[in-house]
Amino acid sequence: MANMELSTIIWLVFVPVCIAIVSTTKIARRRHRTTRRSLPPPPMATGAPLIGILPALLAKGPLQVIRDAHAEMGSVFMVRLLHRKVAFLVGPEVSSHFYQGLDSEISQDEVSRFTIPTFGPSVAFDVDFATRREQFRFFGDAMKPAKLRTYAGLMVREVEEYFARWGQSGTVDLKHELEHLVTLVASRCLFGEEVRSKMLGEVATHLRELNDGMRLVTILFPHLPTPAHRRRDMARARLGEIFSDIVRSRKAACNNSVGRRDAHVDDVLQCLIDSRYKSGRRTTDTEVVGMLVSALFAGQHTSSSTGTWTGARLLARENAGHLRAAVREQERIVARHGDRVDYEVLLEMETLRCSVKETLRLHPPAMVLLRHARRSFVVRSREGEEYEVPEGCTVASPLVVHHRLPYVYGDPERYDPGRFRVPAARREDDEAGAGASAFAYTAFGGGRHACVGEAFAYMQIKVIWSHLLRNFEMEMVSPFPETDWNVVMPGPKGKVMVSYKRRTISAAA
Repeated sequence: MANMELSTIIWLVFVPVCIAIVSTTKIARRRHRTTRRSLPPPPMATGAPLIGILPALLAKGPLQVIRDAHAEMGSVFMVRLLHRKVAFLVGPEVSSHFYQGLDSEISQDEVSRFTIPTFGPSVAFDVDFATRREQFRFFGDAMKPAKLRTYAGLMVREVEEYFARWGQSGTVDLKHELEHLVTLVASRCLFGEEVRSKMLGEVATHLRELNDGMRLVTILFPHLPTPAHRRRDMARARLGEIFSDIVRSRKAACNNSVGRRDAHVDDVLQCLIDSRYKSGRRTTDTEVVGMLVSALFAGQHTSSSTGTWTGARLLARENAGHLRAAVREQERIVARHGDRVDYEVLLEMETLRCSVKETLRLHPPAMVLLRHARRSFVVRSREGEEYEVPEGCTVASPLVVHHRLPYVYGDPERYDPGRFRVPAARREDDEAGAGASAFAYTAFGGGRHACVGEAFAYMQIKVIWSHLLRNFEMEMVSPFPETDWNVVMPGPKGKVMVSYKRRTISAAA
């Protein structure tokens, strides 16, 4: 347990307890729902009376406890955490209801309200499901392939400008560099020059403080007056002021340019300002600000973390062959297209796409996804047994186990981008999310709760790494990073130091 903070234990042990306690009163008042025939609950992991698996968690850590329970009891099992229960569903065969179930049956709300201090009022989990679904629709329209094509050029220019600051050779913290760069790319593409111009200073700092303030203890006590939470609250208040000024300025500019189409009119910021709910109501400034913060927060962390992990994997000594394959792919593309990089050229980068996807398999943005069972449901295990998962319990999909199942992914601990190679005709659909079939791969969620920004994230990372592979020879000079499990969205722990030397792949190659 040397590498596990106390907050990790608190999260795994007590969050489901508190969720269940909150819902106990309501559940007790409901009438028992019966199925067509009586089915047993999933098998329960062995644990001590009253405290359940707490001793095992303290001795082995959460990952080993989950793996041991899966090996002993199969794809569907339960664990007792004090007097409450958590049902684990491991593998694509048992995950359909988790990802496809109606919100009235299996919900995110009860396990996600801790995000409200970060995202702010009137958005995400501070609103009802119907309103949240419409807010997701506002973003979804801006993530369709027709819109993504318009973002590629902006991404390329931002990346070229950023890496032009690097010298002929040097050593950098890749994690820090990509955190900054991804923030610039996302803001330029989605929210226009007004937001982009703020990224070099104050806003970037506040976004880091928001991420640092979403720790595992936050899930249980989102308003606990810790130093990290106080910094989070001050950062969120200041971001609210900055973005409110931007929204008001944009509205004023649009009002003063009636009849004239400005260059920024088609970006996501303008889309959020112009959006209307089905009732006909316009979005408020508070809602637009909250959606700006949530989009930058979630997109920046996921893309920068994945970009860093991709580099760490490709630059690891044992993966030299995969790095050479990625470089050779860039050489072939440069030979065909010269220096041009656009949406269509990015789609040709199949080796790089597979490298990113395999990285996400091994390093998903979350260790475990959680839901709350508002109704009981029946699940058939991979072993052929039927169980009834009881109403009121927490339901977990452990991605770190789910993505490393040997019968789904041969030699699952090995970094092997080739396992995700698909025919060229399917690449665009795959990057838009269609490739994650049967819930065998859920790094970006799936079903009703799939991430609308998946294709945008792939584009960002491919633009960044295609540029790095073409223009630099690199070597990782620090040890392969450990995972920081003490934050809600785990990423590489510590610095990822990389030495570089400038070079250029020419079209003649």
